[in-house]
Amino acid sequence: MKQLSVVRCTNMTKKISDPKERFAKSMWASMLAPEHMQKLEEEVVERFIPAGGYVCRKGDPVEHWMGVIEGFLKMSSISPDGKTVTFSCMLAGGWFGEGSLLKTEPRRYDVVALRDTRVAYMPRATFTYLLDNSIPFNRFLLHQLNERLGLFISLVEYDRMLDPDTRVARCLAAMFNPYLNPGSSMQIQISQEEIGYISSVSRQRANQALQLLEKKNLLSVDYGGITILDLDGLRRFPEE
Repeated sequence: MKQLSVVRCTNMTKKISDPKERFAKSMWASMLAPEHMQKLEEEVVERFIPAGGYVCRKGDPVEHWMGVIEGFLKMSSISPDGKTVTFSCMLAGGWFGEGSLLKTEPRRYDVVALRDTRVAYMPRATFTYLLDNSIPFNRFLLHQLNERLGLFISLVEYDRMLDPDTRVARCLAAMFNPYLNPGSSMQIQISQEEIGYISSVSRQRANQALQLLEKKNLLSVDYGGITILDLDGLRRFPEE
C-alpha cells in the first residue's frame, strides 16, 4: 500500500476567521453557558495544516485539546514492525486528545492531515476550566469517551476478523458517528486513496470494495466523493 507522505509543520500558519466558526459544527459548544463560550472565543487558536502535515506526533507533550474546523485528519501509529495502524479519522466538528490530557501523558499516536485542514487548539488550562465549571461539557466528554472506546474495540474486530470489503464498509460507517464527527453529512468529499488509508487497504482494493457496496445500494460513488444511501446497511454489512 502506498504510504502517505508527511511533513513536520514547524511554522503553521494561523488563519484569521470568526472565532464562532471554530465551534459551529461542534456538538458540545451549543451546550455551554455564554460566559464559557466567550472564554473559548478568546483563548482557542486556529492553525492551518497542509495535506501531509502532522497536527501532532507520537511522544509529543500534550498541551491542547484539538478539533477539526474544516478538513480531514487521520489518527494512527506505526508498529515496531513498520505496519501503520489507523485508529480513527476526524472530520469537521470532531475533537480529539481528551484522553491524553486527562491522563497527563505524552501523545500516543500521530495525527496527519489527509487534506488541507484548519484545526482549533484549546489550551490545557481552558480545557481544565471547562471540566471544573461546566456540567454539560463533562457530560459530553463522558459520551465521547464511551463512543471512542466502542470505536477502538470495533477496530480490533475489523483488523483481525473482517475481510477488506467489510472493513471498508465499517470504516466508512464509523465516520458518521454523531459524537466523534458531528459535522458529517451523507455526502462526503473523500478520495479512494483516503478511504484506503483509513481502512488499511490499497487504493485499488478500496475501489473494488466501493463497487461492491454500490451494487448493494449502500452508497453511490460520485466524482471526488461518495454519498451514503443506507448507513445502517453499511454498519451491518455483509448481513442482508
